[in-house]
Amino acid sequence: MCFSIPLEDNAYKNMDESQETHISNHLDEIVAAVSITPRKKIQSKLPQTALFQPPREKLHLCEEKAKSYSSSQEYKQAIRELVRCVALTRICYGNSHWKLAEAHVNLAQGYLQLKGLSLQAKQHAEKAKEILTNSVMPPYQDNADIFKCSVELFHTMGRALLSLQKFKEASENLTKAERLSKELLQCERIIKEEWIEIQARIKLSIAQVYQGQKKSKEALPHYQEALEYIEISKGEKSLECVPILRELAGVEQALGFHDASVNHFLQAHLIVLSRNPSQEEAAVSAHFVARTAVASGMPEHHDVAEQYFQESMAKLKDAEGMGKAKFLSIQDEYCHFLQVIGQEERASSIQRESLEAKVGVFGDLSPEVAETYQLLGRADLAQGNHSGAHRKLKKGALIFPLSVTFL
Repeated sequence: MCFSIPLEDNAYKNMDESQETHISNHLDEIVAAVSITPRKKIQSKLPQTALFQPPREKLHLCEEKAKSYSSSQEYKQAIRELVRCVALTRICYGNSHWKLAEAHVNLAQGYLQLKGLSLQAKQHAEKAKEILTNSVMPPYQDNADIFKCSVELFHTMGRALLSLQKFKEASENLTKAERLSKELLQCERIIKEEWIEIQARIKLSIAQVYQGQKKSKEALPHYQEALEYIEISKGEKSLECVPILRELAGVEQALGFHDASVNHFLQAHLIVLSRNPSQEEAAVSAHFVARTAVASGMPEHHDVAEQYFQESMAKLKDAEGMGKAKFLSIQDEYCHFLQVIGQEERASSIQRESLEAKVGVFGDLSPEVAETYQLLGRADLAQGNHSGAHRKLKKGALIFPLSVTFL
């Protein structure tokens, strides 16, 4: 029989009933969303026709605005629209309708995805669970929408608990989401393509639960599955592959699979470059490749490290402000790499040339300038230039305590 997970027994009642926090604080936001705004202020923002829209039209408009703000990374505005969606959904459907639970889940996802506010996400997921528990009455086999909402609820709750480092509870909720989505597929309540998209998100979250507990071996197959599903649903060159590829590469590096790690960072980098990134985005992406090549400690990856350090620095060479600081930081990493592979003179030359720029960007009493003097002093010492070494080491030593004081 389809849906062997009874909604009342397994989908809700067996969830952890811990109520460490209350949702009342965040319901204040909903009250604020429908509070009476001064007439002049409303009229200055909205056309006259918008003031008399039916609630369901306003709800649809808010939903579209939330999606638009989210896609353009205007996070504060997106949250505001999602809060309004909760208020308008209550007006349109009442306090006990599953659509109100769905609105709370969407708001929870907004807090989690857009602002990283895990506690608020957990609270709104708990409110959604409470609504569904009290509103769903048998028979519920015919309402696939409720089950889809339940999948999103369990997944969102799992992600919120993961962010709060409650790994056991997170795993339990993600397992419920996975099981329920599989039953929806088996009973043909969702199509295969939709199930694949859901699986990609759930598998990624499960991988992150394992990785959060430093269980890289257990995390690896789930990252691989998440990547496979996202490539099927979105395409191998989708930007959505990039964060998964990077996390997968990090796990592979931790497990000593250095060739695979470098290759996956390279794959992510090529996707980034194909989407006309900013100079800084391209530099950061190339830097990922360079760092993982160095971390492998394998001579066969030295050429890769050299190439992508150079590419990263070239993107930022003419940058100003924070971009210049990033350039100098990457350049320092590059110099350390050169020292490791026996090119000390080249590293020292670059460090000497960078000193003036570091003083300009970080200040003459900064840790960055102190460290550069220390590195140059050790280089002089290695070459037998004792007077130069003494002068630079002394200057670095004098700056360092001052830089700590100013910090």
